[in-house]
Amino acid sequence: MTRLGYQIPNFTYPGVGNSDIFASVTAQAKAAEAAGFDRLLVMDHFYQLPGIGAPDEPMFECYSILSALAQHTKKVRLSALVTGNTYRHPTLLAKTITALDHVSGGRATLGIGAGWFELEHDSLGYEFGTFTDRFEKLEESLQIVIPMLRGEPVTLNGKHYQVADAINSPAPVSRIPIMIGGTGEKKTLRMVAQYADESNLSSGSIEEIPRKLDVLAAHCERLGRDRSEIKVTKLQMVLVAPTMEEAEADLNEVAAAKGWNDEVIEMVKTIFIYGDSDTVGEQLQACMDTGIDGMTINLPFNGHNTDRIGLLGEIALMATAK
Repeated sequence: MTRLGYQIPNFTYPGVGNSDIFASVTAQAKAAEAAGFDRLLVMDHFYQLPGIGAPDEPMFECYSILSALAQHTKKVRLSALVTGNTYRHPTLLAKTITALDHVSGGRATLGIGAGWFELEHDSLGYEFGTFTDRFEKLEESLQIVIPMLRGEPVTLNGKHYQVADAINSPAPVSRIPIMIGGTGEKKTLRMVAQYADESNLSSGSIEEIPRKLDVLAAHCERLGRDRSEIKVTKLQMVLVAPTMEEAEADLNEVAAAKGWNDEVIEMVKTIFIYGDSDTVGEQLQACMDTGIDGMTINLPFNGHNTDRIGLLGEIALMATAK
């Protein structure tokens, strides 16, 4: 399970040209592993997300980059946070995750969600559909992918997907954990209880976490699932530096690279866990005190400075120690 994950969601770095992006990403992956993070994650998107940057900023295809990073790391598990189910047929996804597991020596995790970024779908030609459509597709996909990852042939005549005796050979090296991302109480957390090993609460405030845990427990009880089998983590967006002055300088540097005005800079400070080591440490500890099992943390705006990853690791390891 993820106790402490590190996500790389941004590929726009001050002074780094397109041909040098992957070298920076590799350095970040190595730094995260050295700092004690146990899972390395990237987003499964093709356009950059609002709040981090503009749609036309650099964005790598998720599983290509994870497979490449598998060759530059040794121990960290590798995952999307999370796979957009709408972008791949479930049989292709099963094969893709299996390939990642083999090239990483058994370190793959399937992180998956229903998909939500409508602009990306419309622009690139992926069917978006309704909210109901996307969650129906996700559930059918899980009913196909999970048996394939467990070495079982699967037949499904679903509303959205049809497969007949679908097989997956070679089988994965390891038993690949299933992590479902999202916070929806009626659909997402019910599917976590029914299908998943892990839940990542990818949005919402720290104050909402206890309610989400109660909802998940209720779903588990109704489905006859042992709640303790499911590990729950929270995604936290962070900007940390040794001092407040250095945090401010880091934010201003990336703002210049992205062309942000003062209003955007101030908005970032309200959305992120932002500040020096003590300030960030207190807020990460408050997150863990809600009863979750771990955290996945990113440094979208200063993670390219690998010293900041080491600092974050020190702070986060203290917060997650039990």
